[in-house]
Amino acid sequence: MSLTYSEIKGQYQALQQTYDYMLSKREELTAFVQAQDVKSVTFVGCGSSYCLSEAAAFTFRLRTGLPAVALAAGDLMLHARRYRPLLEGTLIIAPSRSGSTSEVVEALRQVQAIQRTPVLAISCVENSPLAQVADCALALPWAFDHSVCQTRTVTNLYAVNLLLAAFLAGDEALIADLQAAIQQGEAYMARTEEGIRRTSDFAWSNAVVLADGELQGLAAEGAIALTEIAKTQAHSYHLLDVRHGPMVTIGRETLVIAALSDNDVDHQRNLMQDLKERGATVIAFADRADVLPQDIVDLAITTDQPLDAAVRGIPFIFIPQIAALSSAERHGINPDQPDGLMAWVKL
Repeated sequence: MSLTYSEIKGQYQALQQTYDYMLSKREELTAFVQAQDVKSVTFVGCGSSYCLSEAAAFTFRLRTGLPAVALAAGDLMLHARRYRPLLEGTLIIAPSRSGSTSEVVEALRQVQAIQRTPVLAISCVENSPLAQVADCALALPWAFDHSVCQTRTVTNLYAVNLLLAAFLAGDEALIADLQAAIQQGEAYMARTEEGIRRTSDFAWSNAVVLADGELQGLAAEGAIALTEIAKTQAHSYHLLDVRHGPMVTIGRETLVIAALSDNDVDHQRNLMQDLKERGATVIAFADRADVLPQDIVDLAITTDQPLDAAVRGIPFIFIPQIAALSSAERHGINPDQPDGLMAWVKL
């Protein structure tokens, strides 16, 4: 058994610890953000953390009433002075596995040297370099991935960002749904893993991950997991946007993983039909069976109960993780140590 597989399968146990930890910090975190009197929120990350930042920025815009953007840390590090107007009155939130990625730490140092900007750091290491440049720091050591590619860490950082938004918005339903997703997680993985492995067991050479809204950032992360773990080309798009150009790359050697919603089922069904007509193998995910065109797709996956749109991202990301791992196993690729990658970048 690979370390990557162990970490994927251990993500819900870690999520419960993260959930409990965050609820214990709720008053402290809410008071910290409110004390900053911020006008916006800026998420900063690299790689998987940047994908999570994109998802979190969407969540904050949608749910807290605060403008929010995501910046790639390397971009900010190179252009800190240029982006000064964007950072006026902002709170920077930096999610990171290691808290040691050079671009993130250096970008925040440069921003702080230009103007006073409050920073909330979230990492899976205690007393990290990132925590040392932050005004408030959260540490989730139980969610740290020791394999190079992030899996368990991703879902836990995603959950932290959701809970932060829920705390600021007073969204008790979102908090409750997150707990529900965690509680059904072990059974969900046991029920769906074999189907994901079986459906993705063919000679696919490229993968496409489709999702909208708050799940789009996670779709991008799913594409990264497929690229890093399975060493194959993978891309993410908004659901219907795949027709606007990327459809030409889809064929018999394509694995498509799509998150569907309960809005406008007919348009989504028509898209699944188009993908199948081009020869793709399609795994479709939703939180309701009646949303899924089960007569069209190769595998239809549902959650055990309806969930908030953003919370669905937690069971959704399991699909590309297992598909990537299964492909790596078939091709004799070591998923724990992909050639050419390191766990985090040190410049």
